[in-house]
Amino acid sequence: MNSQQRELLSVTEFANLLGVKPSCIRRWILLRRITFIKLGRLTKIPIAEAQRLIDAGIRPARPGR
Repeated sequence: MNSQQRELLSVTEFANLLGVKPSCIRRWILLRRITFIKLGRLTKIPIAEAQRLIDAGIRPARPGR
């Protein structure tokens, strides 16, 4: 397997990486909230998409009072 193939994850692999259920990832795909690639009947998600989701969800801490 070359490095290009390792950069694409299945729905289940992507869900495990983020700690959510595969049904959640499929819903995000239907709502077009994440980037995905269709290869025939296969759906693959770039691994970089996980980092994008994490970065988008980061909220800065409030300064102490």
